[in-house]
Amino acid sequence: MLTPPRTVVRRDGGLYALERALQRRGFRHVAGADEAGRGACAGPLVAAAAVLPEGRRGEIDELADSKLLTPAARERVYEEVVSRALAYAVVIIPAEEVDARGLHVCNLAAMRRALASLTTRPEYVLTDGFGVDGLDVPGLAVWKGDRVAACVAAASVLAKVTRDRIMVELDERHPGYGFAEHKGYITPEHSAALRERGPCREHRFSYVNVATVSGRDGRPPRSRRPAAGSPDEVLFGAPDGAFDDGPDEPMERSDAAGGTVGVALGEQPRPPASVGEDVVMEGGVR
Repeated sequence: MLTPPRTVVRRDGGLYALERALQRRGFRHVAGADEAGRGACAGPLVAAAAVLPEGRRGEIDELADSKLLTPAARERVYEEVVSRALAYAVVIIPAEEVDARGLHVCNLAAMRRALASLTTRPEYVLTDGFGVDGLDVPGLAVWKGDRVAACVAAASVLAKVTRDRIMVELDERHPGYGFAEHKGYITPEHSAALRERGPCREHRFSYVNVATVSGRDGRPPRSRRPAAGSPDEVLFGAPDGAFDDGPDEPMERSDAAGGTVGVALGEQPRPPASVGEDVVMEGGVR
């Protein structure tokens, strides 16, 4: 029995080389998955998955790792991905879910659910950094995948833009923290606001900096959280006012039940929103 020749993907082959190599091997629909918000101490964790078309239609100008793009460029690429993708999905996990289940568990669950929600079933899956099991298709975890594979870069843009838009809305609900500027990442300005104001419901109380300023660092994450009237389910494409559930709850109240995972499908794009300039990007400062 003859062994098929190995497929070699050159490092200098460009962003589309890995997908094209897989497609030559018969995997026509290659999905990429990535997340945004792992390092933030406030706001949701967002994961996305995307399948780009074969050939030139799948080649998007300016497509790159979302962290390397300016906010304006990300918006342009986002619209192109939404327009051209064979399928895409976005999963949004609120802060209370991250506290209740843990960051890594939520990250893998969100990517798995985004991939499972694709309306075009992938034949091969590329993920950024972490392998995702339970998909019933072959896959590969790629180090710095958003800089290596176009479908992963597309997913990273979907996740980043979605999360940035949410953080701009949360800045209106919870003024004083600067969510629209730093998007919930730990900056000197954010840390100063935390010390002065204390955390709000959108902060992750399982993170040491938030737990410390909450004065409840000796208690488990779920009991540290301020109470909510009902679990938040944030859906991509939610109607106006979906995030408006009143002012911050006082810290003295006990926590309600854990949050839920919201899934957004490609058929429900969110209307564009004004996004402030990033001060801190995932993975660096600019």
